[in-house]
Amino acid sequence: MLTVAGDDELDPVVGPEPPTEAATPRVLTIISHVMEKLVARNEWLAKQTTGFGKSLEAFHGVRAPSISIAKYLERIYKYTKCSPACFVVGYVYIDRLAHRHPGSLVVSLNVHRLLVTCVMIASKILDDVHYNNEFYARVGGVSNADLNKMELELLFLLDFRVTVSFRVFESYCFHLEKEMQLNGDVSSLKDIQPMQESLSPSSSLSSLYE
Repeated sequence: MLTVAGDDELDPVVGPEPPTEAATPRVLTIISHVMEKLVARNEWLAKQTTGFGKSLEAFHGVRAPSISIAKYLERIYKYTKCSPACFVVGYVYIDRLAHRHPGSLVVSLNVHRLLVTCVMIASKILDDVHYNNEFYARVGGVSNADLNKMELELLFLLDFRVTVSFRVFESYCFHLEKEMQLNGDVSSLKDIQPMQESLSPSSSLSSLYE
């Protein structure tokens, strides 16, 4: 389990209904790519400075799990069935953390725990139906006690600013689209609706307004 020794041998999750195989939403691929770039940059910065900073210590594992960010996000989506918009809003939370606590870096030791915590909080804000902390802990490979602590820590680090306006949500969608275009993955953008239009039904988007 991630909470014990940073192991990525995650236990199978048994929910009320077995998860059905579905295509991974494109937004997960884009976010995982952006997060991998961020972690690589921050790992380099950490070597040039005094370390990772202390604000995100609550999210540090004993060691970095070997499961990739992409596979970890796919796992969260597969088992929790949260809306794809939750991953965008979770990314917004991480970006807000970076701006509010610039001395603390998102690195391989904390990125997985940050992601599962951010997506879980976003699901509580956006989705009418969502799983509880205990289930997210099982999916994310952390203990329920640790996830509860990380949720509270994240809320305080964000000063409880967990609402995201539609304008901000849309701007992050455009940013993510641009990021993928800049990296040459134009084929994945062809014949697909703009991401901000296809991520979530209007009933979910309405809760994004402040």
